[in-house]
Amino acid sequence: MSTTGATLLLAPRINETGLQLRTAAGRRGLRAHTAASWRAPQGLAGTRVHLYGGPLFADAVGRELGLAPLEPSDGWLAALPPELTGRRVELTTLAAARRLPGPAFVKAPADKHFTARVYPDGSALPGPELLDGATPVLVSEVVRFETEFRLFVLDGTVRAASRYARDGELSVAAMESDASGSDVPGSDASGSDAPELLAFAADVLAAATGPAALPSAVVVDLGRTPHGWAVVEANAAWASGGYACDPDAVLDVVLRAAGPLSQLPSADRPFLRPRPEVVR
Repeated sequence: MSTTGATLLLAPRINETGLQLRTAAGRRGLRAHTAASWRAPQGLAGTRVHLYGGPLFADAVGRELGLAPLEPSDGWLAALPPELTGRRVELTTLAAARRLPGPAFVKAPADKHFTARVYPDGSALPGPELLDGATPVLVSEVVRFETEFRLFVLDGTVRAASRYARDGELSVAAMESDASGSDVPGSDASGSDAPELLAFAADVLAAATGPAALPSAVVVDLGRTPHGWAVVEANAAWASGGYACDPDAVLDVVLRAAGPLSQLPSADRPFLRPRPEVVR
């Protein structure tokens, strides 16, 4: 996808990753524009725009600017074989999850309708007065991740990776290039996890077919449990933090993940986030 004359549009509440992407965009001659409000900036309609920001911002400006934000399907994690997830995962509704008799990790697949965490039982989830029972949710068996890593993936290849957590606490460590100098990450700060991480990532991406297919540009989080490696989740690259990932590699993924609808490959159409009609 050509980015000549394109603009990288950043949400008003720009985060550290947004700042890094703005700098990276400037290095390659892209215009970077930070929105002043939750509206499409004047003058961008009809031009080539790529977006980095949260779901609410994408919904607010996506249709007007002709954007194609890509995101994994709601059931992606549940569609993976259990040897990759390391736990039972089910895609269900919030109404069904409210009947859970015991502890489970519950989250909305994409939008953050409520806090993703371990709930003691279904009665602790948001009630019908707060959230519709038809809301899709992922219900997972509780598992402890010792370390967690974020991978930015483009066309089935890991372009950048960073550790972001240890024992559930934020712990960011950069990944270094491998000995060949390629862009594929080779080791984290400790140097011990990288070979196994990349080998497991290759298994996960090889399994990303059929119901477990992924968009061409996506974020995949992987982690080590006491029993081995497991998939944490997948997320939209245009709304994910980069942690210590190489900003130039992250930008490559983001540009594909939320670019012009007119340039969307047909294989990515099933992953197009619905673009609501915004009434001002």
